[in-house]
Amino acid sequence: MKFTPALVMILVFISINTSAQRRKPPPVARPKLPAAKPVVVPGQTAVVIDETLSVLRLEPSLFSAAIQRMHRGRTVQILGTAEADGVKFFRIAVPPANFGWVQSDAVFGPFRPGDEQRLARLMQAATGFDQIEIAVEFFKLYPRSKFRPPVLLLFGDLLEEVAAKITRDASNKLKRPEMAATGAPLHSYYLNFVSLDRYRRLGIAFLFNSSARAFHYEGTSWKEIVEKFPGTPEAVEARNRLDSLTVKMKKVEE
Repeated sequence: MKFTPALVMILVFISINTSAQRRKPPPVARPKLPAAKPVVVPGQTAVVIDETLSVLRLEPSLFSAAIQRMHRGRTVQILGTAEADGVKFFRIAVPPANFGWVQSDAVFGPFRPGDEQRLARLMQAATGFDQIEIAVEFFKLYPRSKFRPPVLLLFGDLLEEVAAKITRDASNKLKRPEMAATGAPLHSYYLNFVSLDRYRRLGIAFLFNSSARAFHYEGTSWKEIVEKFPGTPEAVEARNRLDSLTVKMKKVEE
């Protein structure tokens, strides 16, 4: 049998390693230590996101009396932890003067490993206005997240879908005779349309094409991708969205 240089070197390495093992005493087996659990330090802040689980309770138990249900976006301070009924609870301070216990899964924060990815998953699984709200909280909590470009792209696409829905709603609910009677500019009725209010509170803006009587998302999330993440695949898609927006805003109703 002919031995190649590479095979000879491998055989030599095995031979040396085997000889060394014969001279060394057998290693002593060490007991495996349990994986360290992330420590939640009292005093850290968290944000309520999952409203389904956000009941503030008197005691750390799913059967304890409820004090209130907290709304998404509420910032709380963690004071301690406990486990009961198969879940983990945080004792929290809720401004201005409430204290109690909440299931830890209801809140998110940079202090806890895994929350960033967990929040991204929750945002993708949510629907409707909940999805928009969760995305806004994600941007606040994780400004440097590796998931930020795809979440920004999805966020913009969701809002362009919202713009189409608001366009339909405004067309059905705004009455032309009433608008004409007041003498106010037509576009001002659309830009004051009630369906815009909850998005405006989140800092989200829509453009209005008066000729086509159509709303469009103004594109802030796409602009951020192009400016801050120019080398990503999402940047190519974001540029396409912005080019399309320019065309839509120039379009005149035929």
